[in-house]
Amino acid sequence: MSAFQANATAIAYLISAVLFIFALRGLSSPESSRKGNLLGILGMVIAIAATVLSPQIVTYGWIIGAVALGGGIGYVIARRIAMTAMPQLVAGFHSLVGMAAVLVAAAALLNPSAFGITDGLGRIFLASRIEMSLGAAIGAITFSGSVIAFLKLQGLMSGTPILLPARHPINLALAIAIIGLIVAFGLSEGAAAGGGNLLWWLIAASFVIGFLLIIPIGGADMPVVISMLNSYSGWAAAGIGFTLQNSALIVTGALVGSSGAILSYIMCKGMNRSFISVIAGGFGGDGGGGPTGQRPERPHKKGSADDAAFILKNAGSVIVVPGYGMAVAQAQHAVRELADRLKSAGVSVKYAIHPVAGRMPGHMNVLLAEANVPYDEVFELDDINNAFSTADVAFVIGANDVTNPVAKTDPDSPIYGMPILDVERAKTILFVKRSLSPGYAGVDNELFYRDNVMMLFGDAKKMTEAIIKTLD
Repeated sequence: MSAFQANATAIAYLISAVLFIFALRGLSSPESSRKGNLLGILGMVIAIAATVLSPQIVTYGWIIGAVALGGGIGYVIARRIAMTAMPQLVAGFHSLVGMAAVLVAAAALLNPSAFGITDGLGRIFLASRIEMSLGAAIGAITFSGSVIAFLKLQGLMSGTPILLPARHPINLALAIAIIGLIVAFGLSEGAAAGGGNLLWWLIAASFVIGFLLIIPIGGADMPVVISMLNSYSGWAAAGIGFTLQNSALIVTGALVGSSGAILSYIMCKGMNRSFISVIAGGFGGDGGGGPTGQRPERPHKKGSADDAAFILKNAGSVIVVPGYGMAVAQAQHAVRELADRLKSAGVSVKYAIHPVAGRMPGHMNVLLAEANVPYDEVFELDDINNAFSTADVAFVIGANDVTNPVAKTDPDSPIYGMPILDVERAKTILFVKRSLSPGYAGVDNELFYRDNVMMLFGDAKKMTEAIIKTLD
């Protein structure tokens, strides 16, 4: 490669890295998220073009085939995937990044000369051995952990914590083994010196600990798990970048890894939980008092669409609190229509979003944006909580754990200390839910039995449409 070509590639990678930074900045706000996505796409196009046009590429057959296959699959998924399935789709994509890191490390081990990481005698450079082992370990953990997260989110595996006996000693032993294997592979000289088997054992141990880390984590912690796996996938991509000696991939992976770590911290703060406690798992493992059919019946007010319509049209201010129930029923468009009807009648309408509502960070924001809800009507927890005390109606749609008052009153509750939306302070609460069953944390919601709460049992979309029909 000539000096001009090398400099041109480096400049292209630098431009793409800057665009990725601006993309992340844009994605930090709903108003600028569309622009952020476009900047990210442009940065990726530039990075791919710079890589493909590099004179180091000697054949385009495999590249074209892989791009066509991957692009075709991605197009079909993007066209068919429902917004409610977005969390498991994200988990699935994370697993692919992790497996890519593992495969690149394996390819580098089997043919190090093709990667330019050998001294010509088959001995892999020390720096490359460290990069390969770290990338392979993080990638394997990301893959297996993301697979479990996908299975839980898709309902193919129980969302409740699966607590294996002696899981903490087993995980500790595996972690020590992984560190030991990384050190041992680093001290070896690669496959030529018999160190190849060490990398295979490292990958196997990392696959196993990835499974064991995510299996005991309950569904209530899934937003943190998604952001955590996002961070892992970024560091795995950075490891690939070092092995491939690709600066764009290193920068991109570092951006994703660091931003995912920050997001994980924000999610943990929003749940009043430490990152270590999430990794340890078990949230909601013994809460909730047994299956729904075994719960003692407690007095509660049950209402109809007619009752809700009467209350809403006579309200001066309404705060809508969306949760996973809205996502499951795909009721976001109906909720937007209801809000439009109320606003046309002179009712003030706002939306309150909890940081961990739904099954992944920003889940509710994405659904409301899909329904074209104005950004200036959507508020985060810290910005909206004081408004509940002056609201006439809080219209809650399946947001169970994030509205449960026991988080503030019961020190023995597994969700105690978690910041919640103060919906109980509203004059009237309309709670749309299929039943009185607890949320993912397995904790009964004391809000259901308050005097100012009316339960609207049924599918969120059908109930909301029935209220709209009554209003009309």
